[in-house]
Amino acid sequence: MKKLLLIDGHDRFKRAPGHLTTFMSDLIKEVSTAKFEIQETKIIDGYEVEEEIKKFQWADLVIVQTPIYWFSLPGVLKKYMDDVFIPDVFFKKSNEFGRGGLLTQKDYMLSVSWGAKENAFNGSKADFLEGHSEDDVLFPVHKTFEYCGMRRRPTFSIYSAMKNPSLTESATRFQAHFTTHLI
Repeated sequence: MKKLLLIDGHDRFKRAPGHLTTFMSDLIKEVSTAKFEIQETKIIDGYEVEEEIKKFQWADLVIVQTPIYWFSLPGVLKKYMDDVFIPDVFFKKSNEFGRGGLLTQKDYMLSVSWGAKENAFNGSKADFLEGHSEDDVLFPVHKTFEYCGMRRRPTFSIYSAMKNPSLTESATRFQAHFTTHLI
């Protein structure tokens, strides 16, 4: 059976208590349980670096479930990555920049929620996001995982997250995404 590490990257804010991230983390576990052994880290509850390293070494697939704040990861998730993604475990020096990743047999997927509407992405140069896609906005995040040698699986996005999106519709879309891209 394949091994899945689920990372919950939500930070607590009064305006964003994390209900959607919790719903999606629970859904990911529910959908995955028949095909994967699962370990989970909920960053806001704390973590031990050595234990997290072992989880990454154990996992075949890492799913990061997180909101996107200010077009990037929450600070607690970025700090987690700074703490855990260490040299000589996740990457090594290489003659070619970015090609020293040590986790080359592992995949990762981002499952994210955006405050933006779906039509904010892939528009025209005149739009606020200048025609960029979700993955364009997440470029630094993808490159961080790829720097460690991990292979990208297609990103799953929920839009207008602050307006209480339909959980039923999100669950249906995620199940289809999971079936298409992860099994």
